[in-house]
Amino acid sequence: MRTRTIDVTAIGNAIVDVVSQVDDAFLQEHSITKGAMQLIDADRSRELYRLLGPGLEVSGGSAANTATGLAAMGGRAAFVGKVRDDHLGSVFRADIARFGVRYETPSSTAGLDSACCLVLVTPDAQRSMNTYLGACTELDAADIDPELIADSAIIYLEGYLWDPPGGRRALQAAAAAARRTGTRVALTLSDPYCVERHRDDILRLLSDHVDILFCNEDELRALCRTDDLETAITAVVGDCDLLAVTRGAHGSIVIGPGERHQVPALPAGPVVDTTGAGDIYAAGFLFGLASGKPLDRCGEIASAAAGEIITRFGARFPGRGDDGSAGRPGVSDTAA
Repeated sequence: MRTRTIDVTAIGNAIVDVVSQVDDAFLQEHSITKGAMQLIDADRSRELYRLLGPGLEVSGGSAANTATGLAAMGGRAAFVGKVRDDHLGSVFRADIARFGVRYETPSSTAGLDSACCLVLVTPDAQRSMNTYLGACTELDAADIDPELIADSAIIYLEGYLWDPPGGRRALQAAAAAARRTGTRVALTLSDPYCVERHRDDILRLLSDHVDILFCNEDELRALCRTDDLETAITAVVGDCDLLAVTRGAHGSIVIGPGERHQVPALPAGPVVDTTGAGDIYAAGFLFGLASGKPLDRCGEIASAAAGEIITRFGARFPGRGDDGSAGRPGVSDTAA
């Protein structure tokens, strides 16, 4: 039997979160909707980036959050995602390496800039996010290394990759490679609107390849086209070995062969920011699974990890040797 050196390889969008403090006047001047997330183009991204003051730059993206979260817990993680050979691409590569995450996807040398999410934090702690997807949409099947898949006990697929055609091909190639090597496949549904856009393809992948499904209750209802959670659960449990459904303050439901567990939410303090809670829940669950823990304990580790991350801004625990973030060049770090 092959000895695998990686617990989880996460595959998803490589995005740099640029977190800066602004006032309400800045939002009004630049027509930014407070507290919302909007997609922007390259020109708009460059313009806003130029205008922002001191802040933090940290590797982001859903699957990358899960990879760094697992590594911060002591797990062995790798990540596959696309950046450009530009400043933000270098930030992403250096930052994710700071967590001990293996990241070997070649950078693009031409084309779109590296993806970024400009997170503008006002004094009332509202976060207004402006996301440019850029180079991460250029991930394709050619970026999937079969040897990396074979070296992984589990691969973790980000649902957002269903949108770009190349991302879809990358997901399918990774799942097929996993099946050939006996690697387990985990999928996160990511977003109910994404589920609605790609429902048939997701159901096909779920039936053919997925061993572990992560979702929140809204995503699961969207997948099964029902308002009843129990009906939705019944519809998918036969297609995967393990199902973890997060329910916010109501905790989560974890289901495996012959067992079902209701796991309570475990907030570690006042809730500051729920961004990335699902990503870190998955990290905790996969860490428990890779450590050989029973299913109920995997759920508890996941719930505790999510409960801790929501007491701080962002979806990152401290990296190895520092706070896990990189300051913008030429400016001092400023906590969000």
